[in-house]
Amino acid sequence: MTRLGFTGDVMLGRLINERQQRRSVSGVWGNVEGTLRALDGLFINLECCLSAGGTLWTDTYRPFHFRADPDWAIPALESVGVEWANLANNHVLDYGPDALADTVGHLDDAEIRHSGAGADLEAACSPAFVTVDGLEVAFVSFTDNTPEFAAKSDKAGTAYVNFDVTHPQAVRRVGRSLARARTEDPDLLVASLHWGPNMRTEPTVEFREFARWLAEEGVDIVHGHSAHVFQGVEVIDDTLVLYDTGDFVDDYATDSERHNDRGFLFEVTVSDGELSELRLRPTEIYDLAVHEAEHYAGTWSVQRMDALSSAFGTELQRDNDDLVLSLSS
Repeated sequence: MTRLGFTGDVMLGRLINERQQRRSVSGVWGNVEGTLRALDGLFINLECCLSAGGTLWTDTYRPFHFRADPDWAIPALESVGVEWANLANNHVLDYGPDALADTVGHLDDAEIRHSGAGADLEAACSPAFVTVDGLEVAFVSFTDNTPEFAAKSDKAGTAYVNFDVTHPQAVRRVGRSLARARTEDPDLLVASLHWGPNMRTEPTVEFREFARWLAEEGVDIVHGHSAHVFQGVEVIDDTLVLYDTGDFVDDYATDSERHNDRGFLFEVTVSDGELSELRLRPTEIYDLAVHEAEHYAGTWSVQRMDALSSAFGTELQRDNDDLVLSLSS
């Protein structure tokens, strides 16, 4: 039995970066550090660059720029066993291609695999491979955010597509990356997608159709993120679709209705090479760190997730403070 953790946005810049100069590298993980360390593998969306340099992106107006000092950020990721990071998002180039190169270099030095951005289009679209507890996991990563960050054949950037099955470039580009991943015959194939605008509480029809296409292409898990709030869970045939895993840790202003400070650790159990269970552990961001959700916040998240997932026909079960979904056939 192998336990894999998936999270939404891990943004380590700005106020968190400042706070980390005055607390231990593991301080950002609050009281969930032990839970994270107990996983066999942890997979995140890294919503910032890791660099002490680079040049602020000014080609187009951007109100927010996220950068973390790798001297503490890399040890912090290592301290909880992060094995892979998604880089296909709208902040990895906030400080330009040099900071992206720094990010890739620091992750490589730490042997933290990554996908979704790189020195050119081929690198950005290349799958990543991770071995966790004897399990071979392949990742492909894409985003529809920030087209000005898109990689080209001769330009560093992100793996950018329009998530629409009627869009030939999206099907062709994602399909090629999936085909490359399948050549290694992985035990699990994960598509990590940074899609859609902020604060959207439900996936669009186009995103649901794209998830169905991914299921037909043999993807085992769709790992969605970008909205800053979690969305419902759906199972399409044998494919687990996490439409949006929300925010895990950041310094963002909190929306009083949608509560982007509340979310989950999405824990997937694999037994005999097959997905067997999804466990949703409620979390909450405060004091610039992630914590186990306190009772009221956890109850709110559980009820909200249950309602959102029920709309897809997904029946989640309560297990003390957690939600559980059996994935066994």
